[in-house]
Amino acid sequence: MSKDRGQARTRLQELPSVFTYRMATEAGVAKTTLYRLRDQGFIELIGRGRFRIADADLPADLELHEIVQRAPQATICLVSALSRHDLTDQIPPAIDIAIPRGRRRPSTEAPVAWHSFDPETFTVGRTELQLDEETAIGLYGPERSIIDAFRLRHLEGHELATEALKRWLRRPATSPAAILAMARDFPKARPALQNALEILL
Repeated sequence: MSKDRGQARTRLQELPSVFTYRMATEAGVAKTTLYRLRDQGFIELIGRGRFRIADADLPADLELHEIVQRAPQATICLVSALSRHDLTDQIPPAIDIAIPRGRRRPSTEAPVAWHSFDPETFTVGRTELQLDEETAIGLYGPERSIIDAFRLRHLEGHELATEALKRWLRRPATSPAAILAMARDFPKARPALQNALEILL
């Protein structure tokens, strides 16, 4: 094995278990070396421009890895976020992902329903879901996810928002005052949310 390929192997092993062509070249691995290592079986092509070290375990959330590599600000939202927080039994046919309005929606192999959210409120209620030691993807917390369900009830249906709110209220230490305070940033959602809280409490 040449010295260059040996150095390339070392550099690739310092990357996340799933990495992109761009990440490899930015780490100093030449295109020809990358494809030679693929042909030798050291790395595997697992998607368009995406690789993994051949003996590394595939991450459980491979689709989420692809999404965050293509759109670093990607944030799990709406039905997908509510499902992660066990606030709905619905299983979306595609992963609901929010990006700031005005950002390009990248093409992915993963089934994604892209949503463009206002950049000024994009980070409100945004947390992170750790995918592995090096990689995390944005995830809206329960309160923000409920607010978004009310805000976009004309698209997602009123039942989704109401059921999620009911489940959330059954949990200990939930604060209706806190969710209403967060909803101040979302004037289209607040009246419907407040009305639902008055009925349910």
